[in-house]
Amino acid sequence: MELIGRIADKWTMAILEVLSESTLRFTRLAEQVPGISQKMLTQTLRQMERDGLVIRTVHPVVPPHVEYRLTELGLGLGGAFCGVWCWAEENLARIEAARAAFDAR
Repeated sequence: MELIGRIADKWTMAILEVLSESTLRFTRLAEQVPGISQKMLTQTLRQMERDGLVIRTVHPVVPPHVEYRLTELGLGLGGAFCGVWCWAEENLARIEAARAAFDAR
């Protein structure tokens, strides 16, 4: 399903994690998501806004002040993936051991 692939991608998940803590301006958000380019951040935020996961607020000042925050839908998605993140953290050592055993064959 196309939706699963899009919402589970690396950048969407990173942005969900960062925005779950607070509302952020674009520049601050870019600082909080290591390795993301400005172009990729813009594209991902635009898609998340289209999907109803993020609200973009433009404040009419010079220069424009733009903030991003998660919608209720976005917060729910972050909560749903929290279980997967917790599982991965709890099982990382076992997965690394399995990979090492596989690679040693």
